[in-house]
Amino acid sequence: MQAYVKAIAHYLPETRITTAELAQRFPEWSVEKIQEKTGINVRYIAAPDQCSSDLGVLAAQKLFEENPCAKEDIDFIIFCSQSHDHPLPATACLIQDRLGIPRTIGACDIGLGCSGYVYGLGMAKGLIETGQATNVLLITAETYSKYLHPDDKRVQTIFSDGAAATWVGSRKDDGLAPLGPFVYGTDGGGAKNLIIKQGGLRQPFPGPWGLGRTENFITHDRDGCLFMNGPEIFKFTLRVVPRAVNELLGKARIPFGDIDLFVFHQANIYILQRLRDTIDIPENKFLLDLSEVGNTVSSTIPIALARAFKEDRVEPGTTAMLVGFGVGYSWGACIMRHVG
Repeated sequence: MQAYVKAIAHYLPETRITTAELAQRFPEWSVEKIQEKTGINVRYIAAPDQCSSDLGVLAAQKLFEENPCAKEDIDFIIFCSQSHDHPLPATACLIQDRLGIPRTIGACDIGLGCSGYVYGLGMAKGLIETGQATNVLLITAETYSKYLHPDDKRVQTIFSDGAAATWVGSRKDDGLAPLGPFVYGTDGGGAKNLIIKQGGLRQPFPGPWGLGRTENFITHDRDGCLFMNGPEIFKFTLRVVPRAVNELLGKARIPFGDIDLFVFHQANIYILQRLRDTIDIPENKFLLDLSEVGNTVSSTIPIALARAFKEDRVEPGTTAMLVGFGVGYSWGACIMRHVG
C-alpha cells in the first residue's frame, strides 16, 4: 500500500487582528514597516476559552462534512501541537471522544512546531505502508496567541492561531497526492532561541503550586511567554533549508526543475523571500500564503495547500515539495505528487 493525502480542511478562529490595529498598539512601528517585515496583514486569535483541541475538532468536522466517508474509515489520529489542553492525557484521546470516532483506533500526540506537519505526514505514511493503519487523521492545531507577551511586538506581529485536518489514506483510485520520500533534521543546540522557559517541570511557573496564569496570557514574567531570537532563527533557516532541499532532491532522484511547487513553512515574508532567492526558486513555483492567515506554526503548510487546492492553484500532475522548519531546532521535507 502507498500513502496518499486524500483531503485537507482548515479552521481559523473568529477574532481577527489586522496590521493596522497592531500599529496602533506599537506606534513605533508603522503599518508599512510591519507588513514589510512580516508580509502579514491579518492574524487570527482563539477565544479565551478555546484550546487547540477545539480548533482541531472544528477543522476535522469540516473535513468530514466535505468528505462524508472519511470519519467511518479513520483508524488512527495523530495530533500535532505545542499548546495542548492539559499536561496529560494526550489531546488526541480527547479529540477521538469529541469526534465520536470508534474506540478501536490508535491516537497519539506529537509535540513539534513548525516542522510538525511534515513529521506527521511521515508518521502517517509509516503507519499505512506497514499495515498498521489504513486511514490516518492528522490534525495540526495551535493557540500560540496564549503564549505571547502583550508587549513583545516581534512575536505579536507574526503568530496566528489555527488548525488543519488532513486525511491520509491508502487507496490510489481516490487519492489526492502520494507521499515521499522524506528527509529530517534536528539540532537541539538551537532550542534556546525559540522557547518558553517556564511552565514545564524543569522550570515551573512561579507562585503557589507553580500557578502563574493571568486572564489573557500565561504570566507577566517573560520567561513564561514565547521567546524568539529572530536573527538566530534566520541564520538557522538559511543554513539548513537549502541543504534539506538538495538532500530531498537526491533522495527522490528528481531534478530541481521537475518540482512544480515549493510549499515552505510560512514563517514570515523576509525569511521566505531570502530562501526563495538563495535556492533560486522561480516566483511562480513558490507558494506564499501569509498575508491573510499569518504564521500558524504547524498548520501553515496544510492551510496553504488547502487554500491552493480550493482556488485551483494546484493542477493535477503537480509535484510539490513541502518543507517545515523552526522550533527545536527541527526541520523536515517531503515530496507530494498531486494526481487529481
